[in-house]
Amino acid sequence: MAPRTFWKGYLKLSLVTCPVALTPAISENEKVRFHTLNRKTGNRVESRYVDAVTGKPIDEADEVKGYQRGEDDYVVLEDEELDAVGLESTRTIDIDMFVPADSIQWLWYDRPHFLVPDDPVGEEAFSVIRDAMVATKTVGISRVVMYRRERAVMLEPRGKGLILWTLRYGGEVRGEGELFENNANPKTDPKLLELITTLIEERSRPWNPEMVSDPVQSRLLDIIAAKTKKKQKQLPKEKAPEEAGSGNVINIMDALRKSIGAEPKKKGGR
Repeated sequence: MAPRTFWKGYLKLSLVTCPVALTPAISENEKVRFHTLNRKTGNRVESRYVDAVTGKPIDEADEVKGYQRGEDDYVVLEDEELDAVGLESTRTIDIDMFVPADSIQWLWYDRPHFLVPDDPVGEEAFSVIRDAMVATKTVGISRVVMYRRERAVMLEPRGKGLILWTLRYGGEVRGEGELFENNANPKTDPKLLELITTLIEERSRPWNPEMVSDPVQSRLLDIIAAKTKKKQKQLPKEKAPEEAGSGNVINIMDALRKSIGAEPKKKGGR
């Protein structure tokens, strides 16, 4: 089943505008989710806001945002004040600028979404914007209100559509700075480099999404299925990894040679 569109609006570049639809590129619908229950009654447990001092439940109409500036000292902001600092239009992706496609590091990428034209009339305008970015090897930068807050976004050409990435804000991404600079950087031993290269080549495989499958999810589903059938399935316990003796000094050259020797030989391999 095709994923459901969760946002519709307009893509705008100067005077060129076209209607578009946005769909998340990732989904968490397949994840096993749990509810908190009352063990004695089997009923679901509700989460409610309560006053931290009186302990009494709070009506939704009495909930308000507050910025803490000291102990028990808050600046209260009303919904109208919060809305006033947002974008004037929450339904237009107005491309402000373009940057080289390879200039934004993956650390800034947050969540991907598929962006496609939402009207046959606007397909030509959409295609022109997309193809121009491909020709100039650039990506577009804009802002849009998503997930109840204003987001910086990047528009990246992909096939016949665009990928819209929400971007992390400047204060959210830490620079590597001294973390990398202070690390020891000894001169690489050519023999070690050759052994590591051989090990990498023997372990190289074509990318497959199964490589990042979730084993915990599968085990949880097995347990749930067994409990549904009222049979407790005995899952084999995994062996704990053997710990290396704390008093032994591991020779990296020997370890690499053993690793390479343990790899299954490829046909036509070295």
